[in-house]
Amino acid sequence: MIQVKGALVLGTLIGTGIGLLVAPKKGSETRSNLKREGSVVKDKLVNDYKEVTDTLSKATTSGKEKARKRFSDFKVKASHKTEKAITYLEKKLALLKEKNKTFQQTS
Repeated sequence: MIQVKGALVLGTLIGTGIGLLVAPKKGSETRSNLKREGSVVKDKLVNDYKEVTDTLSKATTSGKEKARKRFSDFKVKASHKTEKAITYLEKKLALLKEKNKTFQQTS
């Protein structure tokens, strides 16, 4: 998108230059045309800059929101996995306690 806009601005500048070279006008008219064309090019550049910065800002905001969502999903999944691991370890600990009781009784 930026390349297309750059090409449009470049085309405008080249067209203006060629138009000045082939147009038989007075110097005052040529200067007036240059000012007008320069103003148009400046306005296009300012608008293009604003559009690009707005697009980048929206992309950044969207990226932040996606990252937050993914992190939140990760926390939920990690919490579930942790809970399963704790439950498994508690069961194994209970089995070990039972085995240990049998050793204590035989002595």
